[in-house]
Amino acid sequence: MRRRLVLTNEAARHPFRRSLPPPSGLRSRRDDEQDLRLFVLSFTAFFVCFYSFLM
Repeated sequence: MRRRLVLTNEAARHPFRRSLPPPSGLRSRRDDEQDLRLFVLSFTAFFVCFYSFLM
């Protein structure tokens, strides 16, 4: 049996996972800021809904 010479992750056995690029462990600062903004927005929305329910 001949195998193709490919630079993929051999641990990923599913064909779709093999086609994905290898994961990069680095996250940019912009991603962290976006996560923080989403958290603050969600917290504010929950607080407004909960407060309006009590009043």
